[in-house]
Amino acid sequence: MVAGLLLFPLNAHAGRSCETRKPTSAVITKGMQLAERTSAALDASGARVVLLARAGQDLQRYGLQYSHLGLAYKADDGAWRVVHKLNQCGTAVASLYRQGLGEFFLDDLWRYEAAWEIPTPAVQAQLLAVLQGPRAGIVRLNTPAYSLVSYVWGQKYQQSNQWALEMLAAAMEPATIRNRSQAQAWLQFKGYEATTLHLGALTRLGGRLSSANVAFDDHPNEKRFTDRIETVTVDSVFAWLPRAGLGAQPVQLKL
Repeated sequence: MVAGLLLFPLNAHAGRSCETRKPTSAVITKGMQLAERTSAALDASGARVVLLARAGQDLQRYGLQYSHLGLAYKADDGAWRVVHKLNQCGTAVASLYRQGLGEFFLDDLWRYEAAWEIPTPAVQAQLLAVLQGPRAGIVRLNTPAYSLVSYVWGQKYQQSNQWALEMLAAAMEPATIRNRSQAQAWLQFKGYEATTLHLGALTRLGGRLSSANVAFDDHPNEKRFTDRIETVTVDSVFAWLPRAGLGAQPVQLKL
């Protein structure tokens, strides 16, 4: 059984609905099976830190495979922990959590599949120092204001994948990157390219009116009004890390 440790009280979701329903025994069993198989595969890889993804919702219409990204590391006790950002249900606020793999995969997943990328040893060492270090190092780039489609180069909101990516940047240059603007400048220098979602005006309006955690007002007008919403996705991060020479190609594990 995989244990977990939380940084903050857990009452959150990332990229799925906030329906109140108890998980079935089948959901718990499958989630724990995925966690245990992922743990075994990560142990066998010899990695200490990976970028870990799950498929919490169906994003195939946008050409995307995974919905949510966390930074996973092997703790000194041998257990894998995941540090990630989760949106509090029904709100535009998010917090950071430290969980075990069991908790990470116990959401009602769209697809019981894990995927991860192993950073280079140098990147792993930098990330591990932050993830195992003081809480202040983990939360320093966190913006509680949350939008599911926050603008990749904006600072008004911050979604889950965006936090993980900016945290990686900050870990690589801890002496010089002290805010989100500096982290984003580093990512631009390293050639990161966001996913462009083509969302029409009615889709944008519907999302804004029906969901507290969706906002578009941080996107530049010239892009927003031509239906181009640029945001951080797992798929774009997975494409960028090997291209930038910072990690290996993604590994997939399906039940």
